[in-house]
Amino acid sequence: MMDILVNLLIIGAVAFFLYKRFVPTKGIRTISTAELKMELKNKDKQFIDVRTPNEFKGNHIKEFKNIPLHVLQNKANGLSKDKEVIVICQSGMRSSNATKVLKKMGFENITNVKGGMGAWR
Repeated sequence: MMDILVNLLIIGAVAFFLYKRFVPTKGIRTISTAELKMELKNKDKQFIDVRTPNEFKGNHIKEFKNIPLHVLQNKANGLSKDKEVIVICQSGMRSSNATKVLKKMGFENITNVKGGMGAWR
């Protein structure tokens, strides 16, 4: 009986971890790279690329400003909380983490680009 209880607790903990890791944070919009093309014309939005400076240098979208994920918390005070922030990375994982960082900092209008630069054509 005790073994079953321990196994259920372990399975529950793993399920919770996976849920928190992969389910989008509430209040964060997700768009495709095709939808991003429409958004790029809007001057009322802030475009942030959270890849490393070398990745950014190798290939980036000109409207995006490079703020690597590891310094985002320190540099986000240069962003306006009144304007939407659109975040991209290489695949969508780091930008997803970045949206969570911004959300915790009080940003409310945040969008993640699904598939990231890997999906950009």
